Amino acid sequence: MRFTVLTLFPEMFSPLQASILKRAQADGLIQVNVVNFREYADNKHKCVDDVPYGGGAGMVLKPEPLFAAVRALPESSVSRKVILLSPQGRIFTQTLAEALVCEDELVFICGHYEGFDERVRTLADEEISLGDFVLTGGELAAAVIIDAVARLLPGVLGQSESLKEESHGDGVLEYPQYTRPVDFEGRRVPEVLLSGHHANIERWRRREALWRTFQKRPDLFERATFSPADYPLLEELRQEHPEMDVFAEKWRALAPLPKRRRGRESKQGNDTASESNLVPEKDPVQENSPV
Repeated sequence: MRFTVLTLFPEMFSPLQASILKRAQADGLIQVNVVNFREYADNKHKCVDDVPYGGGAGMVLKPEPLFAAVRALPESSVSRKVILLSPQGRIFTQTLAEALVCEDELVFICGHYEGFDERVRTLADEEISLGDFVLTGGELAAAVIIDAVARLLPGVLGQSESLKEESHGDGVLEYPQYTRPVDFEGRRVPEVLLSGHHANIERWRRREALWRTFQKRPDLFERATFSPADYPLLEELRQEHPEMDVFAEKWRALAPLPKRRRGRESKQGNDTASESNLVPEKDPVQENSPV
């Protein structure tokens, strides 16, 4: 997968040349191409911004350099999506990351200063925001999205199971993790994790994940989808923590149906009783007759 970034500050993407993403690039799993769109300014001093029409504070990025940079991208026969990093965009989530990983190339336009000329928006297929806060530019947001998307690609992470079990992987937060030592300043690793009983460990982890999500991210808990296997865990938690009653309707439909008596056995029992009633009684006269 290819990531192309249009920015005035290429040096801000040096963290992408370390750790897991560095290895992914070395293995040919991803490509990261950082383009300084100042090179596409058509004036003597390579100026890329100007004062806003109508007045106001700050400087606005001019449209010409960005249009020229996008148009200069190599033609591609694969799917390419151009993303504008903007506080007016769609909030970035794990679900969106999973959608973006289906693209062959993502192109990020990073604004800076006061913003960009409104006509720049027409270059983008989608606008994305990290959240309801303001950054000095789109570079950090682009780096975050690249990391979140790249790690979903096959082979980028060492173990595919890591994707399934981490926070947000299935709509809830991750369970608590422990390593050596068993006892650190009086804080012990839960005994179930030391038991070697895999079924009990999995049950404990799922229970803790559900409880942690309710505690720390009730907004995620409200949107989460539960499975029938979650029902007994949620009921246990509800009995221990009555404040969870507010969400109980979400999982009541998962309650197992009461066991019903097997109709076939009942029918067979009735048939046997009926047949015993049909056995003819012996004729007392015949029974006493001489042979």
